[in-house]
Amino acid sequence: MALVEITDPNAPMIYNGIYHLFYQWSTSGAVWGDIVWAHATSTDLVNWNHHKIAMVPSEPFDIEGVWSGSATFIQGKPIIQYTGIIKSNQWNYQVQDMAVPKDLSDPYLVEWNKPIEYNPVIKPTDGINASAFRDPTTGWKGPDGIWRTTIGSKVGNNGVSFLFRSSDFIHWTKAEQPLHWAKDTGMWECPDFFPVAVDDKEGLDTSVLGPSVKHVFKVSLDDTKHDYYTIGTYNPETDKYTPDEGSIDNDSGLRFDYGKFYASKTFFDHGKKRRVLWGWANESSSVADDVKKGWAGLQAVPRTVWLEENGKQLKQWPVEEIEQLRTKRVSLRSQVLKGGSVLEVPGLTASQADVDVKFKLPKLKDVEIMDPSWVNPQLLCSSKPASVQGKSGPFGLLALASKNLEEQTAIFFRVFNHQNKYVVLMCSDQSRSSLEESNDKTTYGAFIDVDPHHDQTLSLRSLIDHSVVESYGVDGKAVILARVYPTLATDREAHLYVFNNGTGNVKMSSLKAWSMKKAEIKYLKDLKHSDS
Repeated sequence: MALVEITDPNAPMIYNGIYHLFYQWSTSGAVWGDIVWAHATSTDLVNWNHHKIAMVPSEPFDIEGVWSGSATFIQGKPIIQYTGIIKSNQWNYQVQDMAVPKDLSDPYLVEWNKPIEYNPVIKPTDGINASAFRDPTTGWKGPDGIWRTTIGSKVGNNGVSFLFRSSDFIHWTKAEQPLHWAKDTGMWECPDFFPVAVDDKEGLDTSVLGPSVKHVFKVSLDDTKHDYYTIGTYNPETDKYTPDEGSIDNDSGLRFDYGKFYASKTFFDHGKKRRVLWGWANESSSVADDVKKGWAGLQAVPRTVWLEENGKQLKQWPVEEIEQLRTKRVSLRSQVLKGGSVLEVPGLTASQADVDVKFKLPKLKDVEIMDPSWVNPQLLCSSKPASVQGKSGPFGLLALASKNLEEQTAIFFRVFNHQNKYVVLMCSDQSRSSLEESNDKTTYGAFIDVDPHHDQTLSLRSLIDHSVVESYGVDGKAVILARVYPTLATDREAHLYVFNNGTGNVKMSSLKAWSMKKAEIKYLKDLKHSDS
């Protein structure tokens, strides 16, 4: 399979012990266009086998495009729902179609049928905007035995997720009221709706209800290209979802990732009782550079997600299987980093590494007073990059750094005092990531809710993989994925540093880092079983 543009993850699932990931794949080169469904399988979420294309535009109900969708298990059998684009006088006329495996005994589910007698299974009736009606999510079954699914759309400039019901997952009826909507949020793409346990890190099947269950509703905003989510309550009698008080229902709310991460989708891994998150990370390089290198886009490392103890947000962590790629380990002893310190982490393949560093939370009396106008974390990180000295911070990591620090991607914390409470800012500063001027060097940021009674340390874990710096702050309370293309700090010329550019001292409690080997990726020509 040629490497071209990869976008949305689609229909992730586990079937008979094998993980499946489908994704939007452009056959037009390293730019969006002529989308098909690519398909890969794995036994460990790390090493992958690519199969032949699973779905292409081929029938009247999808002849203009096979867009994103999800998988649902009906009596143990996977069914995919996806958005098909049909020929019409209206631009991008969208319907919802279904596909089923041709051979359930095939562990790789290589062949998929699109039943002509049923498709399309859902049409944009009742005044739905047919050009804004896409990305069906995983279905769930209510206490009445009826299946539900929800599909992203908009009414005017209000984002909306329409609800549909079915007794057989083939014949669908639109509900009078949507599952959820929010004012002035624009088109909702790739909705995801799933339960989380209130008092347990274990994941739940999508249909689980109960008093110890909350629900997460996530959408991808077409206007801003951000994913955001709320936590709330789902009433199965009225089929209404209501965000909790304080769960902000717009682009300034909670995100899975505050960097380059879009069109995300979760699935329930019943084998390990966890909910796993996939997301697409687009490029920071120019289109011309993408075309030159022959590819664009990637899937982020899959993450386990669960509800934090306080019930206000989700936490995330790379799936444990990623640790099998660790090789040589390097450790630094606990020490105080004085203001202006830059300490190299030696003996590491810094262009491909897993780094976990912990800093002691400074005393509240020793940190900078926060200006009440500092309400936007991304703007604050942009105005206070790693080069701007503060009282407590910036301190953290310099990843993919050149020897003389001309290039560096800084991931760091700043700590503030706001009305005698901690405010922790996490930043991923790309402003000096590359000497290539055409790259997108946006700086990203997030505020992290820190409870000094539980969070005695500020932990930072970064997965570094050449053009990817994926960072998890304070045990996964905030995640920022950056795409960077240094010109000097590449391969063996890349370095890793821990630093403190604050005026105050910071104690580094520990630092552990591993060089990482490559995951094993096999393409169609390498596979020994037949895909033909």
